Amino acid sequence: MRPAALVTFVRRIGFVGAIACFASPASALAGEPRPDASIKTRTFEARVFLDDKIKADAALSADCLAEGKKWMDKNAAEAEASRKQDPQLFRDGGWTFERRYNSRSLIDGHYVSIVRSDYMDTHGAHPNSDVDTILWDATQKKRISIRPFFTETADNGPTMKAMLKAVIASLNIEKKKRDATETATAEWYKSLESKLLKIGAVTLAPSTETDKSSGLTFHYPPYAVGPYAEGEYIAFVPWESLKPYLTPEGTRIFGGARPKGDDDGQR
Repeated sequence: MRPAALVTFVRRIGFVGAIACFASPASALAGEPRPDASIKTRTFEARVFLDDKIKADAALSADCLAEGKKWMDKNAAEAEASRKQDPQLFRDGGWTFERRYNSRSLIDGHYVSIVRSDYMDTHGAHPNSDVDTILWDATQKKRISIRPFFTETADNGPTMKAMLKAVIASLNIEKKKRDATETATAEWYKSLESKLLKIGAVTLAPSTETDKSSGLTFHYPPYAVGPYAEGEYIAFVPWESLKPYLTPEGTRIFGGARPKGDDDGQR
């Protein structure tokens, strides 16, 4: 997940194309809960949703909500500035944005992995989507990094090189499943580097063992490691491949295998 250290990765990639299922905001569907925060102006409408597990933790809920509101305010201001510069951009109506915070795993009772998914419709050729992650320590009540789980995480160091190698191997497997091996190339992976800030948005994967993590999952939005049509990718790195680099805390929280079906629905 993305600790404060990793939170910038997807922003570096930029807001990218949405997958086909994001043809309209999910919140437009019948039966959706009320947003936890929203804003609506003549040029901009946005909603932020937190899942129930996040809302059960007051500190985590407040942290995500503050971030979500800041995101809405920033984009509302950008929409208004764009309208003043070129009103024709809004001839089909205002921009529509949505952000969702969803719990992915709870490890050792206090390490919470969250996937943050964004939808943006600015009336371009198609809507855009983005994905980022958060790693929250419920004991310390703050965002953290995966650094405490590894003996070293220096740029281009042994740990990060091993991690990147495993990420690319996983992506190649996923591309083979999608008959997309022609894009399993260095050109499509050039944005990935053996650096904590440039390897991808990371979460702690759940495990078949209670309170353990089976490894790391890296989340990539459309366009990050493949063309728009391929959609989102999730790369899984089993903990065993990183075992030589684990700290005592890492050794304690990792174990077991990835549950069957954990990789479902990632497209």
